[in-house]
Amino acid sequence: MLLPPWLLLLSLTSIQTYAQLSLPSSTWLPPNASAGATATIGSNTTVPNEQWSTLLGDLLYFYEAQRSGKLPSNNRVSWRNDSATSDGSDVGLDLSGGYYDAGDYIKVSFPLSFTLNSICWGGIDFGMGYDLSNQTSYLDSMLRWGLDWLIKMHPNNDTLYVEVADTGIDNAYWGGDQNIPGPRPSFQINDTSPGTDVAAGVSAAFASCSYLYYGGALSPTTIGKSSVNSTAAASLKNTTYGDILLTHAVELYGLAVNASGGMTLYQNSVPEVQDSYASSGYGDELVMAGLWLSLAVNASQSANSTLNVTSLTPQEYYSLAESYYSQFDLAGQNSVFNWDDKTAGTYILFAQMASLGFEGSDNLSRWQTEAERYLDVVVDPSSSTGDASLTKGGLLYYSGDSNDASLNPALNAAMLLTRYAASGLCSSNDKKATYLSFAQSQLDYTLGRNPMFVPYVVGLHPNSPINPHSAMSSGGDDINQIDTSPSLSQGNTYVLYGAIVGGPDRFDRFFDIRSDWVENEVALDYNAPMLTLTAMHIVTDDIDPYFTNLEVGANEKVKPKGQPCDDAIQDGCSGHLLSEGGKIALGVVFGITGLVILGLLAVWIWTVRSRGKPSTLGGKA
Repeated sequence: MLLPPWLLLLSLTSIQTYAQLSLPSSTWLPPNASAGATATIGSNTTVPNEQWSTLLGDLLYFYEAQRSGKLPSNNRVSWRNDSATSDGSDVGLDLSGGYYDAGDYIKVSFPLSFTLNSICWGGIDFGMGYDLSNQTSYLDSMLRWGLDWLIKMHPNNDTLYVEVADTGIDNAYWGGDQNIPGPRPSFQINDTSPGTDVAAGVSAAFASCSYLYYGGALSPTTIGKSSVNSTAAASLKNTTYGDILLTHAVELYGLAVNASGGMTLYQNSVPEVQDSYASSGYGDELVMAGLWLSLAVNASQSANSTLNVTSLTPQEYYSLAESYYSQFDLAGQNSVFNWDDKTAGTYILFAQMASLGFEGSDNLSRWQTEAERYLDVVVDPSSSTGDASLTKGGLLYYSGDSNDASLNPALNAAMLLTRYAASGLCSSNDKKATYLSFAQSQLDYTLGRNPMFVPYVVGLHPNSPINPHSAMSSGGDDINQIDTSPSLSQGNTYVLYGAIVGGPDRFDRFFDIRSDWVENEVALDYNAPMLTLTAMHIVTDDIDPYFTNLEVGANEKVKPKGQPCDDAIQDGCSGHLLSEGGKIALGVVFGITGLVILGLLAVWIWTVRSRGKPSTLGGKA
């Protein structure tokens, strides 16, 4: 049997060049939440700031708590166990490992690929933040745990496994990681039953991360106390691993664009994902993957790699990205940047590549115009007729997209604003200042500058949420007693350090109820933009993050009464707080009642007018 190119390359390469970075001799562990209430001594400190560094460490630690499979001997999360070690056995493969997606135990390729793409992109732009805080080896470990699993999920050129576990079975279980129920089926796309979106999305993750491991850079950082030049990428350079990732990226892009089954959404081939992470399109993934492949192939050549996995040049991949950008009419959109829609990210990446003078790229002004058109609406939602607005507390809120996780759209927007402004791409200094100021406002809101006085990162501060919707950390084992075992006042049995929860409602209210998955669920993609924003602040900021200013216990004084009104809990739905379903039902009632009233009114008007109308019979015409 012929070995696949990446495996043959690995077998001929020394373990030392492929091995991940050694973890620090002194294991880093999150400090107690009380440490977050202590400001750094003095009004000005040095870079890196201790509190920003702690936040970065906490955010990475969360991913370690989400690990699936057989845990390594250096596992830092003492309450986690080996789990789901037989994943893939139903198809004769080892699909163990990877990350549990959120507060449950499913593993899904599509949102994970977005998460890894986002974090690798941040490692390229602000990677020195990881270096300065001594977290680069943990970043390396986090990335490889996810990437190595995606490699397993891609066992040959024409097959990609997209989900492990049955969503229905999983949603019915609430308990620890040692009694996860089965069966845990493995679902795939392939040449005849394709999924353009997920194949291209995973390709983008592999390509962007290979670019990081090749030591690639996109632009200098031009904010803060000092400028960081193009060496700002994290110190992860490993050409061998970059080659492996690029091989998979190229093969999956080929599957995305050349599958004999044509181009289609992956839920058309795998209906089971409809209930977890259904996709709305694939043009954005095709563009994003094409751009990252053009960068990665170019970096491979610059690194003198001997890999010969594609006949396409960097310029040809770029041309494909431009072609799909036009074909799918991606210009002029104002959609949220998230795991499902990467369109806004393509604007920024096109601009970054143009600023580098990347061969084949258009002139910078074209992409500046498009990126700034999008970002101008973000910082001033009232300037557009779209679904975005600001809550009274100042959170960027997209009706629909923010309903089930309010912080994620705002943090992703802040990440794009910061990346663009920090890259020196803004057409004016005023615009740069506006973008950075708005991005900071969203970051500050998440870290406690909000009406609830809550930093929405678990374990960071005494005011942080204590009841994240996480089956493994809750300590409970009865799905009918999620909020009583353990009690909400007691909090989860295990502190899920670094987890960002869904966030408050559109009225800035946060209830911290474990069963309220809308406000309290955690997820892999929720943490991704915060990692990038925090890494940037480590490089550029010597002032404490906002949460150190919070009065301990201030959140308890303003905690809302009653219950939420959202897709998880409707007990608080009354009056103007009705859920969407309630609004629809009420609309139907009002609609029917209104028709009756209008009908009666019409009869009354006709009667009145008829009585006052002069008769033409036997009288004057």
